[in-house]
Formats: sequence, C-alpha cells, structure tokens
Amino acid sequence: MPLHHQLCGILGLLLHDPAVDAASEIAEGLSLLQHRGQDACGIITCGPKGRFFQCKANGMVRDVFDANSISRLIGGMGVGHVRYPTAGSFNNAEAQPFYVNSPYGIVFAHNGNLINTSSLMQYMDQVAHRHINTASDSELLLNIFANNLQQTGKFRINEEDIFTAIGGVVSQCKGAYACVAMLAGFGIIAFRDPNGIRPVGMASRKAASSGEGMDYIFASESVVADACGFSDWEDVKPGEAVIITRNGISRRQVATPATFAPDIFEFVYFARPDSVIDGVSVYRSRMAMGDVLAEKVQQVLTENNLTVDVVIPVPDTSRVAALNLAQKLALPYREGFIKNRYVGRTFIMPGQQMRRKNVRKKLNAMALEFANKNVLIVDDSIVRGTTSKEIVQMAKDVGAKKVIVASCAPPIRYPNVYGIDMPSRKELVAHGRDENSIARAIGADLVIFQTLSDLVESVRHLNTGIPTFDCSVFTGEYVTGGVDESYLQHIEDLRSDNNRLKLNTSELQSKGDGVFTNGHFTGNTTPTNGSDDTVGLHNTWKSN
Repeated sequence: MPLHHQLCGILGLLLHDPAVDAASEIAEGLSLLQHRGQDACGIITCGPKGRFFQCKANGMVRDVFDANSISRLIGGMGVGHVRYPTAGSFNNAEAQPFYVNSPYGIVFAHNGNLINTSSLMQYMDQVAHRHINTASDSELLLNIFANNLQQTGKFRINEEDIFTAIGGVVSQCKGAYACVAMLAGFGIIAFRDPNGIRPVGMASRKAASSGEGMDYIFASESVVADACGFSDWEDVKPGEAVIITRNGISRRQVATPATFAPDIFEFVYFARPDSVIDGVSVYRSRMAMGDVLAEKVQQVLTENNLTVDVVIPVPDTSRVAALNLAQKLALPYREGFIKNRYVGRTFIMPGQQMRRKNVRKKLNAMALEFANKNVLIVDDSIVRGTTSKEIVQMAKDVGAKKVIVASCAPPIRYPNVYGIDMPSRKELVAHGRDENSIARAIGADLVIFQTLSDLVESVRHLNTGIPTFDCSVFTGEYVTGGVDESYLQHIEDLRSDNNRLKLNTSELQSKGDGVFTNGHFTGNTTPTNGSDDTVGLHNTWKSN
C-alpha cells in the first residue's frame, strides 16, 4: 500500500567551520533545485551542542527563506528539501526534512517512493512501536533508520553502526529512494536505493572560512555543487552509503548487487540541462534526443506526404532537443510560445481544471510565427494531454494551418511508482490509444513519438556503464519487482484527481485525528491551529 509519492530535491551541507552558519548556502542550493518542487520547502540545521533549528512551510524557496528565517537557522551543517504537490500532500506537515529525537537526534530528507509500505507500517506498529505522524513514506524511512540505530543500544555510535543501520534499511525497503540524513553533532549521511533509480551525488571544496579543511555537499543534481563553488562531483553509487564528518569521509556498499537502472525521465524532463547525473550530461542527452527524433520525424512526414515550415519548442525542457531537430532537418527554429516564468509546471498541478486554466496563463502564442504555416511543435513528453491539447488549440487560434506534435519520449501508458506523481492509466492520453487516436484526442493533425530504443540510446551512449534505465512509464515493467495489478489500482485510486479533491476537503474538515487502518491512511494528523507539526522541534516559520 503506497503512501504519498514525491519527486523532490534534497541537499545536505557540512561546513568545516562549525561557527559559520550553513543556512544561507542551503537556501541558495534549494533555489537551484526549485524545478524539482514548488509546493513546499524546508531546512533544518545543527548548531552548538547538537541543537536543531528548523524552518519549513508551503511555498517557494525565495518566499519561505527570507533574511529573518535564515538568521534563525544556526549551525555549520544542515539538510534541505523541496517538494512538489502530490496526492493529499498540500499541508506543511509533510514538508521535509523530518525529525526524530530518538535515538541521537536524526534529521532526514528523501526523494522517491517505497512500494512495500503496508508491511513496513505493520512492522513499525507491531514490532518497533513507532508512531508515524504523516502519510509520507519519507517519515516511514526515517523511522526505520532510527529503529535500526536504536538496536545498537550504545551511548555513542560510530560509522560502523550507521552503515549497519542503513544496510538494514535497504534490505527492508523496496522502491526508489535517494536520502540525505543528519545526526546531531555527528555529521551528514547519504544513501541510494540498490537500483539507483533516484539521483544523489556529492562534492567538496576547500573550507571557505579558514582555508583549512574541507566543506562537503550532497545534492540531487550537480548544478548545486557547481553554483556553490564545489568540485569533484561524484554520484553516490546504487546501494552505497556515504558518511561525512569533520574528520573525513567513509563510504560503503551496503546493498546486495542489483540492476543499475536510473529513471530515464530525469533526463527527459525533470533535471536541469546543466546538471550531470550518473555521468551523463542532461544537456547532451537532450541534444541526442533531438537528433534521433529528427530521423523519425523525417520518416513520418515523408510517409504522410507532409512538409513543415517551422519548428517551435514548448518551453523550457524541450528547447534543446527542438533546436537540434530543426538543425538536422534544415528547418527554421522559432520561439513561438513565450512563457510566463512565474507559473509552476502544469502536469504536476493538482486538478485537471487547474491545469487547463494554467496553460493559458503559462504560455502565449505569437501569431507571427504560426499564421499560415505548417508547424512542428516539439515537446519533451505527453502525459495527460491536457497541456498538449491547449497548446495545439492555441497554435490554431493564431492561424496555424497544420499542427504536428513531436514528443522526445515514447507514449506514456503506465503509472510511475518510483516517486513521480503521474496520473492513473485512464488519465494518461496514450493509455489504450494508438498514435492516430492520440492525435485526435489532443486536436493535432499528426503526433510523432520517439522510439524507446532511440530514447535509451540517446542517454546511454554518454555513459555505456549504465546497463539499463527505468522505463516503466513506457513499458509497464518495474525494475524492483513487487508491482502487481492490485498495487497499481490502489496507487491510481490514491492519485486520481477526484481523490485529491476529496482528501483536501477531508483535511480541511478534519479535527486532526488520523489513523492507519489495514495499511491505509485515513484522516489527517495535522494540527489545525497553526501549531508546529513536527513533534518536538520548533518551526521558526513566521516567528516574530
């Protein structure tokens, strides 16, 4: 039984000089990960005598972390997180990082999703006797880690104890997870699931304050390290745990070998183009996607006796591929859609009506580039088709003769269970439809999809050491196993737009009492009086 699923950005920072506060740099790093989540954000730092300081809330990084908020976050190491809105997760009770005071004081941030939460919840209740206060599997992961550490029974723990505890986590938990943790007065930790589905890496620099010693950073994407002056970026390996203290770095493979299969959708859509993930330049992979898509477009246009006058990208993610495609086909490339940068990503908006309304706010079509032309619109992917339908209509409204849509990704026909909150199968425009039916559904004259083999090769040729990718949204094959029809049905029930609206309503009406029944979360555990929602740790958000 799944809990709530989040594709997020995570960050951990340890400064060599504990007297220098890390919060401002963590906030800067989170702003560079804002594309991974615009719904909520949080930072917890560790100050003198191991005391934690927390600030988290719904909203963008720039809004939550003003000068006043940052000034209250004391300490030379910390963990940060950004989250996008998912089924039911619209209150700051589920904003991360999470915290437990026992054992030792642990802070935890996570990107991904577990697929065996039902049995884990039962274990937490019946064996570990730990209370899970939210419907986030990130809190569940934290408590499993904490419970494993508790088993040492030690007054003080060492790296060996931590590696043993994380080894227990990866053997107990199935799914996708990239995690960053912090132990009070000890250091920061990162680990990754055995398949390496979700990304996290690390980098270092000479200590900015004293010139002696090293500062260290963990982050979802390398762009954070680049912008903050860190170098020697290195991905945390699948199934690996890394512990960093002011005395140095310890690394260990804590999981049994599994198929390395990073999520290919990171390269298609989520990651920034200036990031390098698992040794692959996201920018170069998108260039390659455009090159091979050009060949498919040429073939399909010839078969349909069609010509194209102009190539126009849907900003921003598809720009790189669209430019390469246009160059390969010797066609004009034009920025026909102008984007309002202050509106969030539409496919992760909660509610179909909100998404439809938002597309027109987000993009404006310039008639000059469309009028009386056969237009090839290039997009990174087509999910629900809501955005694509609006975009096609916008192009026709300003005078396009024919509108052909080319997708850098194959048809998305299956839900993602590894941390991307995609809709149910019936909401996916490609589910149960061939390409002609998809074209009719979005109002296009023609739709052209990248082949899966071409997409995989576009990424893999930049690092042949990656044996395969998680392509489950295209194939329905889930690399971890353990995903059957009943699981998919439950995850679809949870994620459907109707259930989101119902859950939101119930949260507003709830008096704060929520329970797990037969592995299913019902109700809401969030205090409704504005009090702090992380038990035992004060939230400085909006403090006077």
